[in-house]
Amino acid sequence: MNDKKIKFTAFLVVSIIIGMISLSYAAVPLYDLFCRTTGFGGTPVAKKDIINNKSINSIDIKMQFNSDVAGGLEWKFLPVERQKIVKTGNNTLVFYKAKNLSNNKITGVATFNVTPLKIGKYFSKIDCFCFEEQTLESGEEVEMPVSFYIDPEIANDPNTKEVKTITLSYTFFNTDENKENNAKINKNSSAQIK
Repeated sequence: MNDKKIKFTAFLVVSIIIGMISLSYAAVPLYDLFCRTTGFGGTPVAKKDIINNKSINSIDIKMQFNSDVAGGLEWKFLPVERQKIVKTGNNTLVFYKAKNLSNNKITGVATFNVTPLKIGKYFSKIDCFCFEEQTLESGEEVEMPVSFYIDPEIANDPNTKEVKTITLSYTFFNTDENKENNAKINKNSSAQIK
């Protein structure tokens, strides 16, 4: 092989590796955008400009709040209330609490979903802490608000008329571990290219 072919092959391999790493970083936000836009997989549709409408016939739905912490994250993470009766068509505000149980500062990020999955298109998250990094100092405890809205049209859909209970679940992950793993992958990729 001549020098041009070797340089071209090396450039192509490096470009592919950089492209794959870039796509891995972009996958989560792109998938989140897709889910929030379509309600796919029970992900609530994000709507910021919903106003309480008193003329809409609303129904009562029992909301249950769930919290999980992925392995490797030394946090206590719980909803302030385990359940609450909410009216469709009204903005609702609830809180979760997180506390760093470790001796170190830790950054985490939460994902969420609602079940049953079929109500995802009627559940609109107005504001929450999900998909944003939350950094807690050792022993620090914070309250994190979640504001949401359930579209009253849920009562008119034959597929959701029987839904009387909706569960909103959050899971926190340690982003510091992900950053360390990505740094190791990048370092190993660079070493292999040389």
